Amino acid sequence: MEIDPATLGPRERHLLLTALVVPRPIGWISSLDVEGRANLAPYSFFNLVASTPPTLIVSVGQRAGQPKDTLANARATGELVVNVVSEALAEAMNASSVESDPEHDEFVFAGVAKAPSVVVRPPRVAAAHAHLEARLTQIVPLVDDDGQARNHVLFARIVHVHVADALFTPPHRVDVAALAPLARLAGTEYGRLRELFSLPRPTPPAAQQVDD
Repeated sequence: MEIDPATLGPRERHLLLTALVVPRPIGWISSLDVEGRANLAPYSFFNLVASTPPTLIVSVGQRAGQPKDTLANARATGELVVNVVSEALAEAMNASSVESDPEHDEFVFAGVAKAPSVVVRPPRVAAAHAHLEARLTQIVPLVDDDGQARNHVLFARIVHVHVADALFTPPHRVDVAALAPLARLAGTEYGRLRELFSLPRPTPPAAQQVDD
């Protein structure tokens, strides 16, 4: 099958691409608006960009033609927290995806407690095994063929990291199996981390001899 994505409608294109680019990590983003109201929402267009400087990205779309709360809050306050979604938090994460007004507290709706962050103002999900506190560095609009930007990519610098003591071995080892991160697939599907394996890095080939 050969497919030109330009010939597909937005929904069909979304379903196709999110079914092929899998699994995707989930950025469970907590943020605050200018009035101090908390927002919590999951995003699967999310990833780590670099470790130097420590930078993550999350792509945020619109709702009814208006910026989603995460984008509006990041613009207003410049701060966010990524809460790692483990298997045990799957239902709560899904509940927090509900479309609602800024006055609605997704923490309460999802049944998860807040915990204070160390460097930034947005709260963390207390039950999460790990969190990345971050400050916004730039917002890149993704302009479509009609000149409209319906999605914006947030770049944010990680300024503090929390990892549950039981999962962490200094200076940098994390028990990924115990972290049990949930992965986003297509539609309503998610994936669990199960069998792990390692591959040693390849040895560079020996320099070829050059005949005189």
